[in-house]
This record gives sequence, C-alpha cells and structure tokens, in this order.
Amino acid sequence: MVSFTKNSYLGNPQVKRDGVSEEWDKKKLREYRKCMKDPAYFCRKYVKVVHLDKGLVPFKLYDYQEEMFNHFNDNRFSIVLACRQSGKSISSVGYILWYALFHPEKTIAILANKGATAREMLSRVTLMLENLPFFLQPGCKALNKGSIEFSNNSRIIAAATSGSSIRGMSVNLLFLDEFAFVENAAEFYTSTYPVISSGKDTKVIITSTANGIGNTYQKIWEGAVQKVNAYKPFRVDWWDVPGRDEKWKEQTIANTSQLQFDQEFGNTFFGTGNTLIEGQVLLDLRAREPSRRLEGGDLLVYEDVIKDHQYIMTVDVCQGRGQDYSTFTVFDVSVSPFKQVCVYRNNRISPILYPNIIYKYATAYNEAYVVIENNDQGMVVCVGMYQDLEYENIHLESAIKADSIGIKMDKKVKRIGCSSIKDIIENHKLDLVDENTIMEVSTFISKGVSYEASDGNHDDLMMNLVMFGYFVGTQSFGDMTNVDIKQMLFDQRMKEIDDDVPPFGIIDDGMDYHAPKADSYDPYSMDWTTYETGNEPGNW
Repeated sequence: MVSFTKNSYLGNPQVKRDGVSEEWDKKKLREYRKCMKDPAYFCRKYVKVVHLDKGLVPFKLYDYQEEMFNHFNDNRFSIVLACRQSGKSISSVGYILWYALFHPEKTIAILANKGATAREMLSRVTLMLENLPFFLQPGCKALNKGSIEFSNNSRIIAAATSGSSIRGMSVNLLFLDEFAFVENAAEFYTSTYPVISSGKDTKVIITSTANGIGNTYQKIWEGAVQKVNAYKPFRVDWWDVPGRDEKWKEQTIANTSQLQFDQEFGNTFFGTGNTLIEGQVLLDLRAREPSRRLEGGDLLVYEDVIKDHQYIMTVDVCQGRGQDYSTFTVFDVSVSPFKQVCVYRNNRISPILYPNIIYKYATAYNEAYVVIENNDQGMVVCVGMYQDLEYENIHLESAIKADSIGIKMDKKVKRIGCSSIKDIIENHKLDLVDENTIMEVSTFISKGVSYEASDGNHDDLMMNLVMFGYFVGTQSFGDMTNVDIKQMLFDQRMKEIDDDVPPFGIIDDGMDYHAPKADSYDPYSMDWTTYETGNEPGNW
C-alpha cells in the first residue's frame, strides 16, 4: 500500500498529489454526488474556516450565505452589495473552491484591488483545500501563492485588477472582490469585458460594500437593480447578520458615525461631495431600456418622434480615433419636464462622415434645432451640416463671424451651461433615461475651477447636457418654445416656499382683540406684480 506521504503534494500531508487514485465505496460516492450538486452542502459539511476567536472551525453558513450560493449557481452574472463583515468574501471563496473541484477544465480568476489581497484570498482557498478529505480532492498539479492547478485541469489564479490581468486568457469564472474600491476600475472592466463575455457559460461574481457614487461598481449595481444590464443583484443588509440588532446599531454608530455606518453597514451610496449634481438626485435617476437600437447599436431610441413636437439636438464631436466619443442627444422640449428621447454615441466615426448621421436623425425628429460644439473638429461638422447638407435649422451664434455656426465651448459657456443644467436636473425639469448619460452625470466632478469627468470616465454625453443647459437660457430658446426656463425654475421655487409656509390663522391667547376693518388691513397686501409679469428679482 502506498504511504500517506507519497500520496501528498510536495510533502504537504493535507493536499493530495496528482495521479493518486481513490478507492471508492458507496458512502464516499453518495457524499461526492451530494457535494457536486450542492455547494452549500459541500461548504457546510466539509469546509473549515478560521474564526477570529475560536481558530479553525467548520463553516457554519447563515441563511443568506446559502441563498448566495444558489444565486451564484443560478445566474451567469452576479453582483453582491453586502454590509461590512457579513462574510461575503469567505462565502465567495468557498464557492470558488467548490466550482474548481467539481467542474473540470475551468479557469477561475480571483482579482482584487491589490495583488497581495488577491493572494490572501487564494490562501483561504488553500486552507479550505487542506482540510478536505482526500476523496473530495481531485489531486494537485501545482500549488503556490499565485495559483492552484488541479488534476481535473481546473485552475485558480490570483492577481491584481489591471487591464492585462487576464488578457489573452480563457476565464470561466471571474471573481472581483471589493470592486467599488478598485482604482481604474472602468479601464479594467472595459479591457476585460470582451474576455468574460466571449464564452456562453462564463460566470462573473462581483462583490463589494458601498463606496460612493459614480464608480464602476455602483454603475453596475444600479443597472442590475434597474434591470438594464445582465447582472442579477444580491443584497446583504446589516440586520441579515445574526447577532446584529438595534442595540448593536446604536453602539456601532456611537463608535464611528452615522455617515460611516450608513455607507459601510447600511449599503447606502453617498456622493463624493464634488459631483456637479447633488448626490441624492443622482441616486434617484433611473435608466431604462431603449425601444430601439439603430446604427449598429450606437443610436438608442427611447421615444419616437411625435407630430408637432419641438426637438433640440445637442452635438459633441471627437476625432474618431477610438478614445473620446462623438455624441448627440435629442430632447423633446414640448413637454414638461423635458425628455431625453434619443442618444448617439460612437468613438470611431470620422468628423467628415458624422454630419450625415446628424442630418438623418435631426430631420427625422421634425427638423430638430441642432446645437453643435464648434471647437476643433466640431467646425468640420458645423460646415458639413450648414453648407454641404444645407441644413438650416442650426444654431448660429452670430450672423457676422466666420465661426458663428454652433457654440464655442469656452470657460464662460461651460460655466453657464453647468450651472443651468444643475438647476434643471436637480429641479426635475429634465427626464434622463439613458444609462450611459446617467453614468457620466454621476462621474462629472469638480476639478480646479471647472468640472470634468473623473479619472477613467467620459463626459461626452455630459457635454450634450451642458450645451443644452446653456442653450435653454438663451433668448433663442425662449423665442423658439415660448418657455422661460428661469421663470419656470423661479415659479417652482416660490411654490415650494409657499407650500412650506403654514397658513395664516388666529391664535386665541385669551385677550380681547379687535381686528381692523377689511378695507384698512390686508395680510396679503404685498405687491406681487413684479413676479407675475416676469420681472423677477435677483440676477439670472
């Protein structure tokens, strides 16, 4: 009989080496089948973990952890929002081990913000493996700090999240831990998505606690909740964890802060504080699926043209070299609130060809009034629209200047546009429905004395909004629509103030009181004519 040592991997008596045959009996076969079918059963009965106080102990699963295993198993793309110290990472590690043991010829990648963190998670996999009975171990070909390769030709690798982490690899299960805290997450996700989406059965598991608004994790989570992407959300709140009650909550807040508790344990996404749009407003924005996708998926139609409605199209132009995007957004300005009805986004189209796309859809939307940013390549598009295609319903800043077609996005225009669109969005005067637009709005932050996209994000669709904000404050917009956006916002604010003021009444204080005659006293005698005639106070 072969000794136990000879059956072990590189002298580790707890890990079975490659090529060791197993003697099977009915009990082992029955248990193997149960484990193969049920990851929760496998972890609950055979997996051991390190407890902070008790050391190595059996993995006692909470109810939500068992549900989490089923969630991972039943869905190809899973995203988990879980409170701090809820066991989301150790649950994921247990599932990863199960997946590798019972699914031959699979590659599993554990990626974290730092390589050391990913390797630490792999060490947890190793610890679980070392405490399994040999009949559940397929045998080990290689085991080190960066990877484990099993005899069933499945392997687990650990690395930091970067654009090159899994490039060129065929990954069957991708696990992204604490993804809200990954630097350059947008760049990483963009570079790896073709890898993870190429296979029909590829699984992705993303887990994290909340960490502000606008990062890639928050975008994916909100998209999953709104059912506009392929991910299925799974949430673990603080009260789901046994032993946590209101008393625990009060003590935790007392030792930290309400804000910290809400984000780390309450699964609340807070703004970074430097976004153009207020954080709570960003959270309330809801994307929806377009009714149609045209131009190879680059053009998203949310509402078809309505007869006699007025439309405005704002246009941003890039060089078409695969970096920034050429974009346009069509707004319906015949309704209140204004509506985002059509969006175009392409980073490859040449400025020479771009006018044809603009012309096609501007014409379709009742000869929409077109406002183009004429900086750099934008002037090529302006000339193409106005002179070559003879589209006349286009914004002219001046009838005299040679570069008068469109809007030159200088510091003044951008400042006015940002201020205006902020008021419009925060006062719910514009219905935003496009996912990419909402993402850009959420990542448009203060930098120096201006606003721009945060690192790793774009602001091309946001500039459509900035141009729209600038234009609706002009006399041209007022003449076109008979809508005074400043007056509209002012009236709304006055209504809010009026709603907040309690009605006048009489308080009986027990003293004799004789009210003045009606013709000598009027509590409403303030002259409001300046407001009613549009001569509003303040500097608009």
